[in-house]
Amino acid sequence: MSPVIVAAFEKQGAQELFTSKAYLAMAYWSEVKHWSGYAKLFHLQADEEQAHARKIFEHLVDRDVIPTIGAVGAATSNFGSLVDIAKAAYDLERANTASIHALYELALAEKDYAAQIFLHEFIAEQVEEEAWTDKLLEKTRQAACSGAQFNFDRHVVKEVLGEAPAGARNSALTN
Repeated sequence: MSPVIVAAFEKQGAQELFTSKAYLAMAYWSEVKHWSGYAKLFHLQADEEQAHARKIFEHLVDRDVIPTIGAVGAATSNFGSLVDIAKAAYDLERANTASIHALYELALAEKDYAAQIFLHEFIAEQVEEEAWTDKLLEKTRQAACSGAQFNFDRHVVKEVLGEAPAGARNSALTN
């Protein structure tokens, strides 16, 4: 692997770790505010993003590269409302999609065919990630009164992720 592509993979691994931390911060905010459904959703997502980071670093190891795991910035835990937290999740996944696409473009430019094939799973996964965060944001906005928010919180994981919990949606990435 070229040093440029290694550095880009390490950066993406750090991005996945940051996203995991961000979801963890969202989960704890939700717990403190007594939104247990949102807390469960964000804990599931934190675990999934952690698995994604592992998968990226393992790809480097499989190619005889010892990954450098750099510093991961602090995640915000200050949200004013459920809409704010849903918007933060929406923004996180769009940033992650842009980052994965940039990594794929680099793999194309570097003619790193193994990296290109590896990243196909992540590109497909981001379609799902953007879909559920879009649904979360829209449903959270629609739940305008406290009764609707309470009801949606009780069913948010099923409504947003479907019957299967996060991580089970794309087992190829987490196994």
